[in-house]
Amino acid sequence: MKDLKSCIDACLACVVSCEKCITDCVEAGNKDCISLCRDCADICALCARFDARGSKFGQDLHILCAKICKACALECEKHSSHHVSCKECAEACKKCSEIC
Repeated sequence: MKDLKSCIDACLACVVSCEKCITDCVEAGNKDCISLCRDCADICALCARFDARGSKFGQDLHILCAKICKACALECEKHSSHHVSCKECAEACKKCSEIC
């Protein structure tokens, strides 16, 4: 159960980081970052929900989640030197992809 809790926690932390990043990137006009963060936040939220209810499809969903989180982390890293929210998002996405 600890691994499941760790996964849910990582997914939810990623959702929060992505949402903050989206808000900042809207102001900066970083469309690629916004698009990936939206996908990432949605898949992470869904993974947490699937895990919470013990869905038999959770593992399959986590494979896609890890892929999206990696892509989001790479995009956010491009902006991490001048946007704190992008740096934090990249870190949360990396952690989530590793745990997923």
